[in-house]
Amino acid sequence: MTPPRPAPSPTRLLSRGDLRLLALALLGEQPRHGYELIQHVSELFARAYTPSAGTMYPLLASFEQAGWVLGEDDAGRRRFHITDAGRAELLARRDEVKAAQHRAWHRARDIAKADMPPALRDALRQFKGALVRHHGRWVDGEAEQVANYLLRATALLNGQPATPPDSSTPPA
Repeated sequence: MTPPRPAPSPTRLLSRGDLRLLALALLGEQPRHGYELIQHVSELFARAYTPSAGTMYPLLASFEQAGWVLGEDDAGRRRFHITDAGRAELLARRDEVKAAQHRAWHRARDIAKADMPPALRDALRQFKGALVRHHGRWVDGEAEQVANYLLRATALLNGQPATPPDSSTPPA
């Protein structure tokens, strides 16, 4: 059994070998172009880390050489499909893959928290507490109203116009 990998340093987002595991796992979900794979890895890290094409394409070439993926031309681009050998590799290393995914998720969360203004961090903490205390006691329209406010906040953060809340339900 492989010993656990050390956590990345504060300046390093990935542990050694994590990108390899994450990329193969993403290809195990569905076929992807190299650029799509780069974007999905970037999303795992809340866009704080985006692998370069100079990193991703040699990695994909090594996957092809190992027989784990098959690259096929698709309208001038290469779409990579996982092979049975690639699935076997994922299965054999499933614990390492889960650990890499776990590290990526926690690292993205740490990045988001580090950049979050204290007022927002406190509001989110209070919101999470309210959700826990409110569990199972939703009345008609209440979940939709809360969801509407969250969607407005999301639109604001994404630089999109926030639609006004549904006026048929008064604010809480």
